[in-house]
Amino acid sequence: MLTVAMAAAISLAMAVWQSAAAAVPQNMRAAAIDKAGGPDVISLHTLPVPRPDADEVLIKVHTAGVASWDVYVREHPGELKHSHFPLVLGTDGSGAIVAVGSQVRGFKPGDEVYTYSWDNPKGGFYAEYVAVPAKLVGHLPPGMSLRDAGAIATTGLTAIQGIDDELHIKPGETLIIHGASGGVGSLALQFAKLRGASFVKGLGADAVVDGRKGDIVAAARQFSPGGVDAVLAFAGGDALERCLDALKPGGRVAFPLGVSPEPKPRVELRSETRYNAVAGPQEFERLNQAIVASKLQVPIAAEYPLTDAAKAQERLEAGHVLGKVVLEIR
Repeated sequence: MLTVAMAAAISLAMAVWQSAAAAVPQNMRAAAIDKAGGPDVISLHTLPVPRPDADEVLIKVHTAGVASWDVYVREHPGELKHSHFPLVLGTDGSGAIVAVGSQVRGFKPGDEVYTYSWDNPKGGFYAEYVAVPAKLVGHLPPGMSLRDAGAIATTGLTAIQGIDDELHIKPGETLIIHGASGGVGSLALQFAKLRGASFVKGLGADAVVDGRKGDIVAAARQFSPGGVDAVLAFAGGDALERCLDALKPGGRVAFPLGVSPEPKPRVELRSETRYNAVAGPQEFERLNQAIVASKLQVPIAAEYPLTDAAKAQERLEAGHVLGKVVLEIR
């Protein structure tokens, strides 16, 4: 039975939506799939603009990130809890809020934000509009452009949480970042420097070695004769195993879910952790503080319009991407 309180809440939510509806079209363009497959299954669709629930915000998307997990969803859409066709791809991006639900606090129309939402029930970020829970949204970091913020919601959270929450990097410790040239690693090494670590590979690194050709162990031992304190890995395989050979007894290793093949367990390590990025108000606030303090550089390897979403994923799958691939939606 619909109570008076419930009816009032519904009326308020509708009023919030209707107040913004004049500026929001009924339909939008979105890059979506109608079946699993290669990049060729991605096509431009015209779909209804999602309406935000009471705890959600509606964002007009400016920039969307393109990442390996988007490729995974394209190939395995049935593994999502909220899988349905047409399925709009994309797990993160940036933009401006155009409507807020009745229960949302701390955000208002016009706020510039960035956000990460895995398996979003109302569709992904390869679209002109996206509705996401407000708890998964962060205010745009001071001094950062929407373009850069759209590239780093997922990767930034993954990077800072690997450094702080999984490895607990302290000033003076030595660290190998394996995969430092990629979208996550290029941010992680800057956050590692901020926390006072040394021997990070890439931008601003104390030492650099090519994991495919160089002698990782020799380079690490030359820099830190007793072995390095920790390894943060964003790629797997033989090169990662050689990175772990450079750890001191009692060293630590962390890697996000999706790194394949995962490193082999080693009894001499103090900890070996797998983790996923977590989005939330406190997480975005900490990320924003680290972005400002580190004067973060966001390497953008390639930028494509929404109409070329398939080409963007093809570029990603071609490999050797130095930084992040993004879609320009605005």
